Amino acid sequence: MTLPATIDTTSCCVPRVTSALTVDDAERAARVFKALGDPTRVRLLSLIAAGEGGEACICDLTEPVGLSQGTVSHHMKLLADAGLVTREQRGKWAYFSVNTETLDAVGEALRAV
Repeated sequence: MTLPATIDTTSCCVPRVTSALTVDDAERAARVFKALGDPTRVRLLSLIAAGEGGEACICDLTEPVGLSQGTVSHHMKLLADAGLVTREQRGKWAYFSVNTETLDAVGEALRAV
């Protein structure tokens, strides 16, 4: 997701909006913000980022958050659908990594607000 520069500070002392997010970019950003609106998903994302090699097996995520594997899987699906994590199947276990491109785009969206 590429976000446009949104403030023109050269023409006036008061910032003036010069462009806005496209409908598609706004929908993508909203999906990401919605996924991050749950403390459990934020915690899961931080556990993955802190994991060895920047990844974590779903089998290692249930105990730290105190939820069943099914519930953690549901949360992980929402994070993956939002593009915040990538999923790799290894045998019977799913491994997740943080998608830094999406996190960078979210940071840009926040700076543009």
